[in-house]
Amino acid sequence: MKTIHESIRPGDRVAAAVSGGADSVALLCLLLELRADLGIVLSVAHVNHKLRGEESDQDERFVAQLAQQHRLELHVREAPVHGSCGSEAGSGIEAVARELRYGFFRQLAREGRIAKTATAHTLDDQAETVLLRIFRGTGIRGLAGIHPRIVFEDDGRAFGEVLRPLLGFRRAALLEYLRERGQTWREDSSNRDIAFQRNRVRHRLLPMIAEEFGEAAIEHMGELAEIAQAEERHWLAGHPEVRAEIRGAAETRQAASLPVGALLALPLASRRRLVRGWMEANAPNLSISFRLIEEALELARGAPGRRLGIATGWSLRRGRQDLVLEPVASCGEVTDYQYPLAVPGAVEIRELGARIEARVVDAGAVPEKERGQLLDPSLLPREVVIRNWRAGDRFWPAHTAAAKKVKELLSDRHATGAEKKLWPVAVGEGGRLVWMRGFVVPASLRAAPGASRAIWIREIAGMM
Repeated sequence: MKTIHESIRPGDRVAAAVSGGADSVALLCLLLELRADLGIVLSVAHVNHKLRGEESDQDERFVAQLAQQHRLELHVREAPVHGSCGSEAGSGIEAVARELRYGFFRQLAREGRIAKTATAHTLDDQAETVLLRIFRGTGIRGLAGIHPRIVFEDDGRAFGEVLRPLLGFRRAALLEYLRERGQTWREDSSNRDIAFQRNRVRHRLLPMIAEEFGEAAIEHMGELAEIAQAEERHWLAGHPEVRAEIRGAAETRQAASLPVGALLALPLASRRRLVRGWMEANAPNLSISFRLIEEALELARGAPGRRLGIATGWSLRRGRQDLVLEPVASCGEVTDYQYPLAVPGAVEIRELGARIEARVVDAGAVPEKERGQLLDPSLLPREVVIRNWRAGDRFWPAHTAAAKKVKELLSDRHATGAEKKLWPVAVGEGGRLVWMRGFVVPASLRAAPGASRAIWIREIAGMM
């Protein structure tokens, strides 16, 4: 519980995130034992995602009874997860549910109802995360796994934290602790569903690793994550030469440049970090792999004029003195496209080499600069049409005096060629444009300030 002792102060309002499962119930019990010594005001937070019907409601009732038994304040929210938008159904649902939970924790902290949230991530969770990231492809940042502490910030001002005090504990030790106390918990039936990739690692791979290489192998993965976390902190604090600046491309899909001379003068590790950071800053939805970074560095070492196509609609070009990241401006004959999009849901747009998602999100969890794109779920139909804009289309972004022709809006953004022709819009009932990539949504459709649920339509680079 070192994280708890290092990260809280007497008087802090700390919420234990309790799902009802063994790990989170053990966390609550441990915090109850330490409450007096720590001097904290303890409460319980629970999010019901409604994924398992009555079983989920029973979990909520169980957690409510625990809170009542120990005379603790209960913070509860219903945040249904209606579907997924990841490459695998299980991982997509997990990601959406996590986003909703952490949005709730952020809201509680922002409102001053709590200062910190403690979650029950264990050493087993850490090992699972490290393995999954290795399999999917990762670097040192990914090997850092689950961090023991997350700080919530708005404009550089910290207003809350998430703590993971059980990262040094094995799940089996927590189960033994609960049995010794005679404390019951809830079993989540979905934790046995091997449709979830993490469950396949948990129930098949980790037991095999422990049997073949010993239980210490699980601990070694946790140690590897700690080493990687320290490495990341060192790079962020001690190497300003690898920090990339946002040059405007992220919002407007304009070109961004990186001086080749300065890049190639760095050591290889620094070059790789700088290229990754530069692409992340200027094309945040770009899928960046080790192979892409190596191809970018090879391009930087080559002659001016060479170009590297990226499947997500961006390209890299070797300028005379710069590496240039720019949207694909021309790709031969351009044809119209039109696809139905369920709300919520996701659809692949082959013409863009991307997908467009309509996700249910917690408005409070969305970055401030993105909230202008959040839509009120009650004002949208269950299905919209995603298509490229057509002659005569008009769109009325919030904070503008009147609707304008889409053609004029794109001209103001200096969009040209195929990029301009293929620019996606979402069409609702009566042919009304309800969304347009890169623009705030109409004021009449925006989610109300402080709304707990909103629809966020976004283009995500890459196909599913």
